[in-house]
Amino acid sequence: MDFRTVAELVELAETEGLSISEVMIQKEMETFAKSRADVFSQMEKNLDVMEKAVHKGLKGIHSHSGLSGGDAAKIRRHMEEAPVLLSGKAVLDTVSRATAVSETNAAMGTVVATPTAGACGILPGCLFSAAERLNSDRETMVRALFVSGAIGYCIANNAFISGAAGGCQAEVGSATAMTAAAMVEMAGGTPSMSANAVAIALKNMLGLVCDPVAGLVEAPCVKRNAMGGAIAMVAADMAMAGVTSVIPPDEVIGAMYQIGQNMPNSLKETALGGLAATPTGRALERKIFGQPNNE
Repeated sequence: MDFRTVAELVELAETEGLSISEVMIQKEMETFAKSRADVFSQMEKNLDVMEKAVHKGLKGIHSHSGLSGGDAAKIRRHMEEAPVLLSGKAVLDTVSRATAVSETNAAMGTVVATPTAGACGILPGCLFSAAERLNSDRETMVRALFVSGAIGYCIANNAFISGAAGGCQAEVGSATAMTAAAMVEMAGGTPSMSANAVAIALKNMLGLVCDPVAGLVEAPCVKRNAMGGAIAMVAADMAMAGVTSVIPPDEVIGAMYQIGQNMPNSLKETALGGLAATPTGRALERKIFGQPNNE
C-alpha cells in the first residue's frame, strides 16, 4: 500500500477496489506492524479528543490573551434565534464547531493537530456536523479521519503543512483539502471525487499568508478555521455533484509549494507582516506583551 501522491492513492484504491480510508488503514498496519484493531483504536482516540474539544468550545471559552473566545457560542445562538440565516444552518453548524475547536486550542485546551494545531478546527467542525446530517456511525467517522490522514500524507510529501514553511495555505489550506476529501467518502463518494474535492478546496486557499497577531495562534487563525470548514463542505458537495478540477490535485499541491517558496518570510508565521503589522495588530501586541515582539 505504497503511495506518495494523490494520483497514486486514487489509482491504488480503484485498482484494488478499496476506499481511500481502507488504503490508509492497511498502509498504517504495514508501516507500523500493528493490527487493524490497534490502528483503528488509536485513531478512535483522536476522534474522542476532537469531540471533547467541540463540546468545550461550544460552551464558551476564552484565551488568556483575550484575543479570542466566545464566538462559537455566539454563532450557535444566532443559529437558534435568527429568523433568517443567510448562509444556511448546515454551513453555520459547521462553522460553529470549527470555531469551537480552534477556540479550545487558543485557550490551551487539548486538540488534535490536523495537520497542525493552528488548523485543528476544520476537520472536526465538518466531521461532527456531517455525521449528524448523514446519521453516520462511529466507524464511518473514524474512517473519515484516515481519509484526511492519507491526503495530509500526500501534501506533506510534496509540499508543506506548516505556516512557518509555506504560509497559512499550508496549514488551513491543507486542512481544508484533507477535510473535503474526508467528507466525500463519508457521503458515499468515490476516491476520484475525493481527489477533486482536494483540488477544489486547496486552490481556493492558494496564497493565504500566515500573519498571526502578536504571534499568537488566535487572530486571524480562529476565523480562518471557520471559513476553511465552510469551504471544505462546499468543495465536497461540488465534487459529489460531478464537478472536476481543471488542474489535478497533485499539481495544485505543487503550485502551493511554489507559492510558499516565493512567499516572503514576513508572511510565514513571523508576525512581521499582513494583519500582524497593521496599527491595530501592533497595538494589541503592545497590550499583551508590553512592547512589540519585533522591536
